[in-house]
Amino acid sequence: MNTSMQAPTIGVALVGPTPAPARLSHYSLAVPQGAQRTLARGWLALAMLALVGSGLFSVLLVLSRTPGLNQWLPVADFFRVALVVHVDLSVLVWFVAVAGLLWSLNGSTRGAAWGRAALGLCSVGTGLMALAPFVARAPAVMANYIPVLDGPLFLAGLLAFGAGAVLLVLRSLFTAPPLGVRFGGEGALRFGLNAAAVSAAVAIAAFAASYAAVPATLAGNAYYEILFWGGGHALQFTWTLLMLVGWLWLASATGAPVPLSPRVTLLMLAGALLAVFVTPYAYLAYDIASVEHRSLLTWAMRLGGGVAIVPIGLAVVVGSARAPAPRAAGAPLRAALLSSVLLFAAGGLIGVFIAGSNVRIPAHYHGCIVGVTLALMGLVFHLLPQLGYGAPQGRLATLQPWLYGAGQLMHIVGLVWSGGYGVQRKVAGAEQVLRSTGEIAGMGLMGLGGAIAILGGLLFVAVVIRSMRQAAMVAHA
Repeated sequence: MNTSMQAPTIGVALVGPTPAPARLSHYSLAVPQGAQRTLARGWLALAMLALVGSGLFSVLLVLSRTPGLNQWLPVADFFRVALVVHVDLSVLVWFVAVAGLLWSLNGSTRGAAWGRAALGLCSVGTGLMALAPFVARAPAVMANYIPVLDGPLFLAGLLAFGAGAVLLVLRSLFTAPPLGVRFGGEGALRFGLNAAAVSAAVAIAAFAASYAAVPATLAGNAYYEILFWGGGHALQFTWTLLMLVGWLWLASATGAPVPLSPRVTLLMLAGALLAVFVTPYAYLAYDIASVEHRSLLTWAMRLGGGVAIVPIGLAVVVGSARAPAPRAAGAPLRAALLSSVLLFAAGGLIGVFIAGSNVRIPAHYHGCIVGVTLALMGLVFHLLPQLGYGAPQGRLATLQPWLYGAGQLMHIVGLVWSGGYGVQRKVAGAEQVLRSTGEIAGMGLMGLGGAIAILGGLLFVAVVIRSMRQAAMVAHA
């Protein structure tokens, strides 16, 4: 079996004829057939299983806070246990799986064995992490970026998933296609996908450097907080670049003329990528446990994202406003695109006003994370028919992004409201110490929005599964 690799290429060839003006604003990728599509379908299956598992754990979150019912759960503090697995499935596994889908379509067929091994390891790791709360008791550590259950089964699952992610990123780098502006919008999107793989490689290196340097005397939350801080920050560049690719791709898929040439877009994406290389400097310049190390990584993330997010976000919104209403198959895509831009903008705006450690912090990152999630959901909708499934359309498919987005907007508004009263993060129940009517109302709005968002997430799973079943029924007819 041929597992040879070609050299990674993310360079730009500023040669060749300038694309015709009509193509300057069109961004799309052709979906290959054969082994690449088969592997992409495998990553899609893992992504959907992660969302199903995340939805089940969100229900367990509710049950764990319900008097009487929580006595039937396997551990006394099941709220934090369920929250750990819910976050890891809905953020880490979901994002990596959709990245695997996109990188599989972007790369060549070389290293197919690596691709299958990466998918297998990530699938096994996901299963172990999801089963861990029901098999063995372990303390929940609410570390930023990757919370964990500090027990052997969950950590074994996380290590297996991490090994699969490393293989995925390495294969994505070594099978990346050569790029050039002469390819127009396709070249810009491929550059964005390759840049996301590069930033993921920087994140992996940061995790490894943190593991080697973290003080052995630390344990629990302090240990995992330092371990995941640097790599977690670098991963945000990966998710942001994938979101920007999604915005541009969805805008063109809905017929919206994006008023940015591929050349300008590519330069913006390159600027967003450059900021991730502050990460290795932060490791060389400062101790990983120092305030300076943490502050520099935070600064780099804010600077790098803003370079490309604002102009590309404005461009896709302006293009969508100028475009006519999309056809039936395009309506869910536009709903996902616009709700994604709205949620990410809300999360970014909240981040400007963060002061202290309260629930405004999760309001900020929930807005940004959900903005990325909605963009990836829209891409899944768009790619389903090209992967051999049915096209999501109809009222439910169009309602889903708006319902999910509206619920999450209510959720973060409630958190911002409560944060103004100083309500602390990462606590639940009596630990929240809600004294005033305003605090109770804010957290009530948060809870209602969260419930609506859960319905929106479950509706996404239902719409995708229905599209898959439609294709299966047609195939057997």
